[in-house]
Amino acid sequence: MPFKTNAMRVLDQKKIPHKTYELGNTEAVSGVEAARLMGADPSKVYKTLVTVGASKQHYVFVMPADSELDLKKAAKAAGEKNIEMVKSKELLPLTGYVHGGCSPIGMKKLFPTFVDESAQALDSFIFSAGKIGYQIEMAPADLLKVVPFSFADLKS
Repeated sequence: MPFKTNAMRVLDQKKIPHKTYELGNTEAVSGVEAARLMGADPSKVYKTLVTVGASKQHYVFVMPADSELDLKKAAKAAGEKNIEMVKSKELLPLTGYVHGGCSPIGMKKLFPTFVDESAQALDSFIFSAGKIGYQIEMAPADLLKVVPFSFADLKS
């Protein structure tokens, strides 16, 4: 694949094993639809959500694409009173990524990151490569080598 996103470049530089997928689709699709396009198990496809806490600190949550983030559980994991989703228009200046193409790897800044505990049972999981239509598959343990994160119960 000649095209490389920031996330792919970071993984290549650090020689971290991963697989990339090009969905051949320039529109944002749901994780379930992305799984279908890749021929992957939908339970292995995760989404990256960016939030802001009461303290104004930003947090990243990586969770199964077919589930909803429980904001109370997210706040508890982050040690915040409450948490809300970042507005779409704030995402690009904050992370360098757009809605539907946000990767936990290669953001402008490293934010405290939490991965849903369901990923602990997976050999590998799939998430955005940082551009709509591109996905990365890798082991959760390998993600830890580039993005420090904690596992947490995040699903509502």
